Amino acid sequence: QVQLVESGGGLVQAGKSLRLSCTASGPSFTNNPMGWFRQAPGKEREFVAGVSRVPSYRGYADSVKWRFLISRNSGENTLYLQMNFLQPEGTAGYYCAASEASGSYYAIRTDLYEYQCWGQGTQVTGSS
Repeated sequence: QVQLVESGGGLVQAGKSLRLSCTASGPSFTNNPMGWFRQAPGKEREFVAGVSRVPSYRGYADSVKWRFLISRNSGENTLYLQMNFLQPEGTAGYYCAASEASGSYYAIRTDLYEYQCWGQGTQVTGSS
């Protein structure tokens, strides 16, 4: 099973940028749909961004569209989340996930129950 480790979280001023990384070890995750989720205190974990088996097919939550960018470097077994124009409401633990779901190569998995492998998370705190 793929093991995922996130990094890059921290404290960031509103309007600034931050890039999260997720490094996979174990079997190659090249053919897995991947995603980023976040969970704020007292709230449910929510989808942020996802990439299908075809790296150019990506999807985003409306709240982060046009500000965040998900990308994957299969050669380095790493998934990234570039976060621009961060706001305080973006404060949350951010989690990387890999899906073992079969189906369309172009499908972007947005439901957390479609993901079987999770990292431990990295905290992002946006200050006003």
